[in-house]
Amino acid sequence: MQRSTSRARPAKLPATTTTRPSSSSSKTCDELRELYAQHTVETGQVFTDAALVRAWELTRGQPWLTNALAREVVEEIAVPRGEPITAAHMDQAKERLILARATHLDSLMSKLMEPRVRRVIEPLLAGAAESHIDTYDDDVSYTRDLGLIARDRPLRIANPIYREVIARVLSSAVEDRVVDVPSAFVLPDGRLAFRKLLRRFAAFWREHGEALVGSLPYAEAAPQLVLMAYLQRIVNGGGFIDREYGIGRGRIDLLVRWPYTKADGTRAVQRRALELKVWRAGDADPLKKGLAQLDDYLRQLALRRGVLVIFDRRAARRRARRVRFEEAVTRSGRKVTLLRA
Repeated sequence: MQRSTSRARPAKLPATTTTRPSSSSSKTCDELRELYAQHTVETGQVFTDAALVRAWELTRGQPWLTNALAREVVEEIAVPRGEPITAAHMDQAKERLILARATHLDSLMSKLMEPRVRRVIEPLLAGAAESHIDTYDDDVSYTRDLGLIARDRPLRIANPIYREVIARVLSSAVEDRVVDVPSAFVLPDGRLAFRKLLRRFAAFWREHGEALVGSLPYAEAAPQLVLMAYLQRIVNGGGFIDREYGIGRGRIDLLVRWPYTKADGTRAVQRRALELKVWRAGDADPLKKGLAQLDDYLRQLALRRGVLVIFDRRAARRRARRVRFEEAVTRSGRKVTLLRA
């Protein structure tokens, strides 16, 4: 970044504006800290430790993202110089970057419809096993050279920002169909009406699910993308969705984070965890495995309750299938709301 006479900027790493931002140029966490420290030296404004950790988590050192995130905080959000830059500012900057769809992100996402990229990304989104087609290794190399996936194993999307942008791009047509408004899900005390959200999604799925699944380009991950699109429409007005998915996981983990203000004026964050699984023809009911996986996810998050969504994609069952809610308990005693869709 060039310096400005009105507002100092973090020093610029080598620019990456082409469609092939090699992830081999990614910086380490220490290098990211050194880069952001230049802003502190120039202006006196500090990044909290939590902000630096969050910046690393979001970008994994990808040069364009590392610079863009800092620039968004310093120049666009314009955090006052007398205030420290926090993890919340980093999350806000991330949302702004994704919504702005900068040239760098658009150039990468335009590659998603290429068959060789799709053959790599679709199983990642669906949590399926790696493909065994003859060109798969070449496809992985090509997708890795684009910077979309990490250079090391296990096979995964390069960073959380790309992970979110990919899901949003692929499900944008679904989000346009959601007529529910975010304000209808905010309780008087500022918290998110999460049970209402789940039931409204169930109604949305009953009415539009099959048609929407058939219209999406990544068929293997289509049910999960429909749910993520609905959540994006409702949650992203005031909260955040963290996504975890990858080859061989057999599920997608979602964490909804909803900041709100308590009656005493203190800030808090409501957290709700979901696990998404698909029941395909020839497979056993994934309930048992899903409960075990969700139990582990909730343990990591220190949460006592979660949501398991099982999309039944067995063709013979679709006409007779009924969307319904059940209650379940994990082996360790955590309560689970089960949505069969």
